[in-house]
Order: sequence, then structure tokens, then C-alpha cells
Amino acid sequence: MVMGSSEAVTETRIPNLPLRRGKVRDIYDLGDEILLVATDRISAYDVVLPTPIPGKGAVLTAISRFWFRHFDDLVPHHLIEVIEDQAPPGLEGHLGMLRDRTMRCRKTKVVPIECVVRGYITGSGWKEYRKSGEVCGIRLPAGLKECDPLPEPIFTPATKAEVGHDENISFETACELAGATCMELLRDRSIDLYCRAADFAAQRGLIIADTKFEWGERDGAYLLIDEVLTPDSSRFWPAEQYEPGHDQESFDKQYVRNYLTLLVEQGKWDKTPPGPELPEDVVKNTAAKYREAFERLTGKR
Repeated sequence: MVMGSSEAVTETRIPNLPLRRGKVRDIYDLGDEILLVATDRISAYDVVLPTPIPGKGAVLTAISRFWFRHFDDLVPHHLIEVIEDQAPPGLEGHLGMLRDRTMRCRKTKVVPIECVVRGYITGSGWKEYRKSGEVCGIRLPAGLKECDPLPEPIFTPATKAEVGHDENISFETACELAGATCMELLRDRSIDLYCRAADFAAQRGLIIADTKFEWGERDGAYLLIDEVLTPDSSRFWPAEQYEPGHDQESFDKQYVRNYLTLLVEQGKWDKTPPGPELPEDVVKNTAAKYREAFERLTGKR
């Protein structure tokens, strides 16, 4: 795996293949399958920044593959293979661009709900709790501090936004959008996977504060799709530094957010495109955090 590659991939192009470009991923339509390419782009405040994080896409792909394999016997999923030494037929000339950062996946009909599971009160959940004592309509105990563990993990769905922020919704609203039978199944599966992953990560000195799962329907079954339990879809905290009552150190784009927050406070950026270039130390520290998350989880380098 190209964990330490110094050459960043910010954009991919495969002529004559339908392409949908997300904030950080390029998705190619192969008919009954898709190619999910994790680039080295990074976004913050819903703005894709001009400076990439070299190796980030390969790390995220490796973490997702790890979890898909870990859950193999528990739930069906869309991953067929990660592209390494052999490209799909007809795409051999693009192997260098696709290697280590591309998942070949079964195509599904995506359920239009982000299945968020929270084990700790932080992020948007903390903001909502401070205002109402609830998160997505779920009443929580009074007196919780920021980043406190919850009595038990809670399921807090959100709408999937093509642009801008996802919006937290109640479970009842999610049932109206996707169907009660579907959402009851995905709620139970998502909580189960979160609990299993949190227990596994805890043995490796990581707290998974929350995460979001995505699901897709294919041939009457619901498949786990997209990325799984990566630093881009989850909050990972180092257990040895955990201290409730304030925001935590985390294995994601913390260095990027800290730098951008400083620019906003200084009036040098207004959170709109184009985003600012990132200094070399921010890029290096961010890349190191992603790699450390992979190494702690898998024991590999």
C-alpha cells in the first residue's frame, strides 16, 4: 500500500466512463459495478481545499477494506476488491492512478439516510443537546459534559446532502423518507456494527466517539456501502488522552480545522470558496494522523 507516497492524486480522469465527482471521491459507473476512487483532496467547512494530503486516499481505502473484511460474516457489503496489481479489463492503462485508492464495488440503490451512531456527546450532537437536552428527538440525561460517554449508543439519522451540511432528523422522519421496515433494520445493524467496532478499537487504544454508515439496496438485500469507520466518517480519539469536558484530540483533519479556524478568527477567510492553501506542517501532521489511525487499528504499517 502507498502509505507514504509523496505524489498526491487530486483528480482522476478515465475517458468514456460516466463520472460523478464528490468532495473527495471520484465515482465511475461500470454498469453493474462502480469504481470508488478516494483522492487526496480534503474538505473543511464544506469547501474542497486547494492543497491535498498525499497518501490520504490510500489510507482511507485501506481502513475501509479492513472493516469490510472484519464485518464479512455479519453483514453483506458492496466491496468486491481493492485495485492493487490488476486493473479491471480495459482500464489497464489507468492502473497507476487507481492503485491502492480504488474500491471496485457492486452497484446498489443508495438509501437516502446517513445512519449515524453516537457513543459520546460531541460535535453537532453536543450543540443540539446544549439547546434542548435532546439529540434528534432523543432525550438524554441532564448534566452531561462535552465528550461524555452516553448511557448507551444512540441512532441519530441525517439526510444526505449533495452540497452543504447533512441535516440531523428524527427517527420518525427517517422512516417517512426511507420506510419504517428499512430504517428499523438499518438502525439495529448500524448500532450493532458500531458497538463491535468500538469494542475492537478500544483494545487498540482508540475511542470511536461516533460514526456514520451508509447502506444500499440490491436484489432485496441491504448492503453496507461507501467508506466504513474511517477518520473521515468517524471521530477517533486516543484513549490515553481522553478527558471529558472539552473537545478531544482526534485522528482526522484536526490540524486542518485548527489552522482554518485561526484564519477565520483573524478575518483572513470567510468559509467560502476558494479555500486557502495549507502550510507544509499542517499537511504533514494531518497525513501522519491518518496513518497513525490505520496503524493502531490494523497493527500494520
